[in-house]
Amino acid sequence: MAKRGGLASAAGFIMLAMVVSRVLGYVRDMVIYARFGQNAVTDAYNAAFSIPDFLYMLLVGGALSSAFIPVFSGYLATNKQEDAWKTASTVFNLITLLMAAGITLGYIFTPQLIYALVPGFAPETTVLTVKLTRIMFIQTFFMALTGLSMGILNAHQHFTSPAIGAILYNLGIIVVGAALAPYLGIAGFSIGVVVGAVANFAVQVPALIRHGLHYHFSLDLRHPGVRRIGTLILPVLVGLSVTQLNLFVNQNLASSLPAGTVAVLRTGQRLMQLPIGIFAVAVGVAVFPTLTGQAAREELENYRRTLASGLKAMLFIMIPAQTGLAVLRMPLISLLFEQGQFTAANTAATSVVLLFYCAGIFAYGSIQLLNRAFYALQDTRTPVIVAIITIAANIILNLLLVRVLGAGGLALAYSLAGVLNVLLLVILIGRRVGGLGRYGVGGSVVRSLMASLLMAVLVSLTADYVAGLVEMGTKMGQAIVVTAGVGVGVLVYLLASVALGQDQLALVSSLFRRR
Repeated sequence: MAKRGGLASAAGFIMLAMVVSRVLGYVRDMVIYARFGQNAVTDAYNAAFSIPDFLYMLLVGGALSSAFIPVFSGYLATNKQEDAWKTASTVFNLITLLMAAGITLGYIFTPQLIYALVPGFAPETTVLTVKLTRIMFIQTFFMALTGLSMGILNAHQHFTSPAIGAILYNLGIIVVGAALAPYLGIAGFSIGVVVGAVANFAVQVPALIRHGLHYHFSLDLRHPGVRRIGTLILPVLVGLSVTQLNLFVNQNLASSLPAGTVAVLRTGQRLMQLPIGIFAVAVGVAVFPTLTGQAAREELENYRRTLASGLKAMLFIMIPAQTGLAVLRMPLISLLFEQGQFTAANTAATSVVLLFYCAGIFAYGSIQLLNRAFYALQDTRTPVIVAIITIAANIILNLLLVRVLGAGGLALAYSLAGVLNVLLLVILIGRRVGGLGRYGVGGSVVRSLMASLLMAVLVSLTADYVAGLVEMGTKMGQAIVVTAGVGVGVLVYLLASVALGQDQLALVSSLFRRR
């Protein structure tokens, strides 16, 4: 069981590393768009990047860690070190074989794969996308290894190396891409993706050795630990695949819209992911081992309290974050990206998409925790069923809304699908563990909504007023408007929360108290 402050320290460090990683991610995008703009070239890069992103979410962000950690941690907790490392070794060997086969097939059938993903691309854009995708396929092997090593280290309550690896990943793309772009064009950044993936895995190897890495050259698929992981991982893989399919559907439809639309959607979604990646993922990763232990010991009261505290803390941040991001989207996009080939028209197009994406931030943040809540109960089927329902709704909404709102319709469909997903998960987890109503989740959400509404009004007035005092065509002016808006927003939200009886410090800190 974690010592007092252990979860807080873990989540705090993860959040700090996430902030650095996200900042580097935006620097990466800023460098790319400033050099190439939002057009067919960056559409090709983003389409090629979607496959590595998909595998990263599948292997590193979800399936391996969600299925592997409970089994590996169980062996460690019962002092069965040999079984733990035999299981890890078999999984490593199996992944190596599957990745080798998958990369080979993917390389051969890249043209067919790209046509299925973005059938509306012009022929020359499709050719470039195929080239970039084949380069990026190399990194998928290292991403798989990163997912496994992350699971091992997190099971040992070691979060430092994986967090640093995420930073090195983006840093590698920026440095290598910027150095090679004058000679290789956008392909330089694809090579940077490969270098970043290698660095991400390499930085975790010393930590694995320190934690007693014991490799077995075996492929014992009958080992109980391996069979248990197989049972757990298949539904998770299906669920995450279905969730990521939402993005592929959006991209497929976007490829038939004007050139640059795929890049616009990706930029909007990356901004949407800012609060999710910094806070929601950190809370989900840090709380998951606690939920797993409480479920295994059948401590349902503690489990419910931990989950409820997690949801309240999550929504306490997510609701004002999405509100503030929606209000300040124009000056923020201008500040981050509008330079070089990224024009004011690109800013306007991205701001429309981001507005609709903002509607789903609270939902996708909560999903990070709720899916893990089911995994802790060793129930991986329920999230899959919910995800399948969600993708069906997303496809229908996409087809309806894209005709009316274009790229904005695709973003809105994605957000609405996420809202449906989280509502179903909340209902089903409540039935499974006896309900969360007594822990004040609903009341906390209402107070956060009220405080956020007041915050939105005052932030909008502040941004408009300050914009009239500065030169908005300069980075300094844009930075002043964003800083003033964020400052007023944080102050108003906290004061309003206190006035409404929402003790924000107790709310967030309650998540990390010793159970």
